[in-house]
Amino acid sequence: DVTWPHINDGVMGGISSGEMSAADGYATFRGTVSFENNGGFSSVRSQAVVHDLSDFEGLVLRVRGDGKRYGFRLKTDASFDGVSYQFEIEPAAGEWAEISVPFTDFIPVYRGRVVRNHPPLDPSRIATFGLIISRQEGPFRIDIESVKAYPAVEDQETTP
Repeated sequence: DVTWPHINDGVMGGISSGEMSAADGYATFRGTVSFENNGGFSSVRSQAVVHDLSDFEGLVLRVRGDGKRYGFRLKTDASFDGVSYQFEIEPAAGEWAEISVPFTDFIPVYRGRVVRNHPPLDPSRIATFGLIISRQEGPFRIDIESVKAYPAVEDQETTP
């Protein structure tokens, strides 16, 4: 489902825009970030459905960017506000890339700031997936072909 609702800086008076749409086998998050009226971000987030990914090590994203930096976000509850777990991605412009992200690399953030002394991401309780772009003025676009969980690598004994 790629009809992810958008949450833009209009919640605080800004005029940035952004939306998620789907076509040609991938989803596209696009819009414009504006610093006017103390704005500066655009985001989208999936509907809340809890996924137990505790048997997995992390996620692999297949994306095509525009050279800008994005936050890929996970939440462990369905609340509108609150702590998200974020990993920053900056895929090269115009090229499809696979980015592997271990769950241990997601950092707790709240309203753009790192939250100290917060529990680490619990992969058994992932409720939403999302993207955010902030502090980068102008038009943006990132295409997402897939987000897949990858399994934990078992310790393998080697024989001499």
